[in-house]
Amino acid sequence: MTSTVTYAGSAEGSASNRAAGSSFYTAMRILPRVQREAMFEIYSFCRRVDDIADSSMPRSERLAGLARWRSDIDALYAGRAPAGLEGLTSAVRTYSLRKDDFLDVIAGMEMDAVEDIRAPEWNKLDLYCDRVASAVGRLSVRVFGVEDELGRHLAHHLGRALQLTNILRDIDEDAAIGRLYLPQEALNEAKIGSTEPLCVIESSSLAAACSPVVDRAREHFSEAEAIMVRCPRRNARAPRVMGAVYRAILEGMVIRGWSPPRRRVRVNRVQLIAIILKYALF
Repeated sequence: MTSTVTYAGSAEGSASNRAAGSSFYTAMRILPRVQREAMFEIYSFCRRVDDIADSSMPRSERLAGLARWRSDIDALYAGRAPAGLEGLTSAVRTYSLRKDDFLDVIAGMEMDAVEDIRAPEWNKLDLYCDRVASAVGRLSVRVFGVEDELGRHLAHHLGRALQLTNILRDIDEDAAIGRLYLPQEALNEAKIGSTEPLCVIESSSLAAACSPVVDRAREHFSEAEAIMVRCPRRNARAPRVMGAVYRAILEGMVIRGWSPPRRRVRVNRVQLIAIILKYALF
């Protein structure tokens, strides 16, 4: 990947193209146009900084690229948005998106850029989830129109639920690039003595190490659902679709188990249509 930072265009097409392959795309598409465009811009920003953090560039170049994004977010909020950030600027103004939430996302990507995370303690993993997922949630709930206090709690729980599900889903891909997000405490409980990613995912005790992560994700999904039923239906449609899709992925992984070969669990078309009918239309 080039070390040059590039930006999402202001048109919906370019930003939506980046979102099209994501698990969130369907949830975004059910939103009214202005909300949808704002969500595409937020997603595009997240993809851009994530691509920098996950690139094969030297770590110093990755950190420099993220620092440029930090400077450009500062400039945007100072009224000097760089060319190419018109769409994101419009979303910020329309929905009063908070600068600190964008900076938190960048800080989360910096955690990946500084070093390959391996078996962090729960507290560090929770901080990581807050930055790379719940901060995105804090931006998103403002677009959805969720009331502030409920929105913060929803972002806290749903963001963590989604990210923990991602960690379990991507365990093999992460190990291949030297990362392991399963918490140290879970490895200890499973009596796995190594933090070498490839060794851990080949361990016969992997299921025991994944189990506490599954439990915590389920707790966050349950808390998020309790919050969403208190929100006006129109404001909760998109997050409920996201939550239902990822909860299905989580439970699908539990049914599949953790022994190799681990096929990637996806929500099929019938499941997706049922989720949309349940939460978006009825």
